[in-house]
Amino acid sequence: MISSERFEVCLEGSHGVVIPDTIAQPFVDNHHKRVMLISYFEYNAFKFHGALHKVKGRFMISFGKRYQKELGIYPTDYFELQLFEDTSKYGVEMPEEFQAVLDSDPEAAEVFDSFSDGKKRSLIYYVLRFKNSQTRIDKALIISENIKIGITDPKEIVKSHFG
Repeated sequence: MISSERFEVCLEGSHGVVIPDTIAQPFVDNHHKRVMLISYFEYNAFKFHGALHKVKGRFMISFGKRYQKELGIYPTDYFELQLFEDTSKYGVEMPEEFQAVLDSDPEAAEVFDSFSDGKKRSLIYYVLRFKNSQTRIDKALIISENIKIGITDPKEIVKSHFG
């Protein structure tokens, strides 16, 4: 499995982080555009998934406000990152509640599997926004029912259309 050493970074703009070429290149050379990362600041650490983007000749990764808040950093802080090969099926960890709903509903699972990788990730991220397990189950059930009846609009797919 490919991994990097921990290295120091800071935010570039409001939510970007520059990844040094020496860190990013082994992943890109091995066709790993999506990576799993661990961020470290003081006594905090958390894991997340992201995509390596080339912007103006530099490798970048998004590190949005939600991640900044979770890590406890301000825009001027330096923190550390470590990259790992992403071995997840969808480029993000599937919440167990969403997986259980799909496992129990083969028709919804088949429709979900027909979506693009990006659409799958966006639905997974939507369910991951909720911390409460029951809420995750409820949202996953709504999504599975909607995709079975052909709703694919991102704004509608997460709304309850049933009494």
